[in-house]
Amino acid sequence: MSTQPNASASTISAAGLAPLLTVLIWSGNTVVTKASAGVISPGSISFYRWLLAFIVLLPFVGRAAWGNRALLREHWLKLAILGALGMVIYQSLAYEAAKTTSAVNMGVMLALMPLLSTFFASLLASEKLTAASIAGGAISLIGLIYLTSQGNPMRLVNGGFHIGDGLMIIAVLANALYGVMLRRWAMPLSMWQQLFWQIGFSTLLLVPVFLMGDISPITTANLPLILYAAIPTSLVAPFCWMIGIHKLGAGRASLLINLLPIVVAALAWALLGEQLHSYHAIGGALALIGVGLGLRKVPAKNDQTTVSADEASWEIEEA
Repeated sequence: MSTQPNASASTISAAGLAPLLTVLIWSGNTVVTKASAGVISPGSISFYRWLLAFIVLLPFVGRAAWGNRALLREHWLKLAILGALGMVIYQSLAYEAAKTTSAVNMGVMLALMPLLSTFFASLLASEKLTAASIAGGAISLIGLIYLTSQGNPMRLVNGGFHIGDGLMIIAVLANALYGVMLRRWAMPLSMWQQLFWQIGFSTLLLVPVFLMGDISPITTANLPLILYAAIPTSLVAPFCWMIGIHKLGAGRASLLINLLPIVVAALAWALLGEQLHSYHAIGGALALIGVGLGLRKVPAKNDQTTVSADEASWEIEEA
């Protein structure tokens, strides 16, 4: 009788390894994004990254995607908008933000993404916004203000707000909107084919950004950064995220994102030499408490099956 709960707990623990690996990859990409500042221009690494990811996916997904080109003609605008939100706007602004903000700040702001998705879902998908979501958003906002002002909110009034913090907030908003629209725009294409076409459109959209900006050649110094952004972050992480959502459900898997700022802070301290201060701990803790509170859900008993089915269509890739 007692073996069944233990087996269930063991299954959940094993299933949690996949989304945990995703969070670790995303944390590493935040550090890579910060490390790219001064080594390669934002437009160049964005373009190289998605072009390489598209080339890698081509032999595996290209034939099936081309076979469904009739569906592409029907849904191309939605796929292009998704690519623009999650891959062009989000990542390009993140690379630009890395010039004037720290990896630790970027990690905390990324942890707000699930909560922001909840707010967008309320506005755009008619999902009910609970009191817990509102309270969580307020607490997270206080934490974010405390963090970005380095413990002194008057810095924001007196011009102490880094432009990179503002750009990162816009980037996170774009990616949160991407997740909501991905769920709302249900398309009869596999998730890998959707990812393939989104990457394709984002690469095309990045061509003028690449050509009009400072073109950085690929060197031995920036090649590892490009490879990490293109392979683990753009391809491996989405695959692991799909496994986690399939096994745990989107709501439970997304809670692991709360670990992201902690992992980013540790990596930034160990690899980039960034100093950790008390305002990082206080502001980050408030932001995470708000996220955890805002993500609390109490589904109706009769709706358990429906909730599980809806979660399966949740966002599977972080661009």
